[in-house]
Amino acid sequence: MGDEEDRFAPLCDGYGKDHYDKSSKTFFNPWNRESKHLGTFMGINLKEFGKFASMRLATDPEEPHATSESVLDEKLPVFDSISVLTDPALSPRCAPVQAWGLPKRLRKIPCPVEELPPIDIVVVSHNHYDHLDYNTVKILNERQGSRIHWFVGLGLEKWFKDMGCENVKEMDWWDEHELPNKVKVIFTPTQHWSKRTAFDTNKTLWGSWIVKGPNHSFMHVGDTGYCQTFKTIGDVHGPFDLAAVPIGAYYPRDFLRVQHVDPSEAVQIHRDIKAKKSIGIHWGTFELGREPFLEPPRKLAEERLKNNLDKDEFFTTNIGETKHFFAS
Repeated sequence: MGDEEDRFAPLCDGYGKDHYDKSSKTFFNPWNRESKHLGTFMGINLKEFGKFASMRLATDPEEPHATSESVLDEKLPVFDSISVLTDPALSPRCAPVQAWGLPKRLRKIPCPVEELPPIDIVVVSHNHYDHLDYNTVKILNERQGSRIHWFVGLGLEKWFKDMGCENVKEMDWWDEHELPNKVKVIFTPTQHWSKRTAFDTNKTLWGSWIVKGPNHSFMHVGDTGYCQTFKTIGDVHGPFDLAAVPIGAYYPRDFLRVQHVDPSEAVQIHRDIKAKKSIGIHWGTFELGREPFLEPPRKLAEERLKNNLDKDEFFTTNIGETKHFFAS
């Protein structure tokens, strides 16, 4: 237990400002020893990875198309006359190309890209294929073009500009950018990693996004393991009217704990960032973890009870469902 605690013992404060290695030109997690080399060969425990790779997705006792389906990858909050799209990935497969045999969605697409309403802001937490899809960005840019403001982590601007996107803003952790309509966009840390090819591991920066309008605020947490940064984010920028917090792709814990929170840690993030309401995301769309794909919302319900949270304080939604969070 002592060694386990040491692996996750904090190595820095919640700001984590030292997160770039100039010699290798890569980013890293400054939070603890276990997460520093996340995504690299040095960060892989081959025994744990072997166990994970050999596991099959656990059978879920519920009907695969139960009504507890959720809008998992696409959150489209609209507040203060701002529409914000997070992590654009609306293709059938989570892969470099849409070819048979590559990872396919377990659920239907919430809506075709062509049917999205006018988008003001797109925020991208990191470049993994289940969060950033070439075809989605291509179609969205062709249809809505210069009206969109794209916000990305360091190193990702070129990818978007090569796609023909305009108004691309590349940011470091804790950077802030204000738009003319008194909307502020802030990039904040997480504990994760980045990779799209065999040669670009951690060459681009991952993180979470805050969008503050004149009257309301929203935080997109993105993918993350639990670390000390969330209390700092809450102290500096909280509270938030609504947060999108990941709750899935967490099992087995020995392998995935460092990069994906489970529902209990998601509740801790909800409290750390001082969210008034949170929506559970990042579950049931692709086979990422090995837990039953409908388990995350059930575990979230258990954690709500343990922590005396109201059902409406941290919840999931149905595919295509519209919910009203922001008072006018």
